Amino acid sequence: MSNNKQEQTPQNPPAAPGEEVRKGTTVETIQQLGQTVAPSGESNIFCMTIIGQVEGHMVLPPQNKTTKYEHLIPQLVAAEQNAKIEGVLIILNTVGGDVEAGLAIAEMIATLSKPTVTLVLGGGHSIGVPIAVSANHSIIAETATMTIHPIRLNGLVIGVPQTFEYLDKMQERVIRFVTRHSRVDEGKFKELMFKTGELTRDIGTTVIGADAVKYGLIDQIGGVGDAIRKLSGLIEERRKVSTGGMVQ
Repeated sequence: MSNNKQEQTPQNPPAAPGEEVRKGTTVETIQQLGQTVAPSGESNIFCMTIIGQVEGHMVLPPQNKTTKYEHLIPQLVAAEQNAKIEGVLIILNTVGGDVEAGLAIAEMIATLSKPTVTLVLGGGHSIGVPIAVSANHSIIAETATMTIHPIRLNGLVIGVPQTFEYLDKMQERVIRFVTRHSRVDEGKFKELMFKTGELTRDIGTTVIGADAVKYGLIDQIGGVGDAIRKLSGLIEERRKVSTGGMVQ
């Protein structure tokens, strides 16, 4: 028995000119800044991502995936000034990078007047540790890791006592910031930083999700939903304080 019916392929209607422009603008924003706007309406939460290596004063090779600190600082200033933004969510998956650039980003996040939450996905290594603890509340994915190690230098290093003193002071800045913005004590953090036998051919420790919470570096294990719920709660608390305890 033959079937005379022919299968018809559904034809998608052509996109409207305005839709094409919107898609082109979004793609260009992603390519240039690695940022896009949530597709459904405006949000009172600003989401900032720190992906790849934190690039500071030195321009890294083009094959490296980087986040440039000069791109992040204006975004944080804009989020602080924008009255519609009530909270900032920072998502981290970084291998580390420039120490001074990382500390600058961490100080900027720590000094925002609006509620902040950091979420470590994948990894928050090296100078990513101060950034991860800089927010009001920090969350790490169960499988994410954080590598804690002493300050290291690349390139030409002048072997004089002053170089060691410079490294020592920079390392103290990192230790002081992390211990001031998390629950880990200085002795434990230095123990993790200078531990041998954990990293191959290096000094330091890699801690996984639950260990980061146990040592007091991170506040809790969770994911995106937990981070947004926590940030929404902090925003609500801030509203109550600003209205004198009256919920509007």
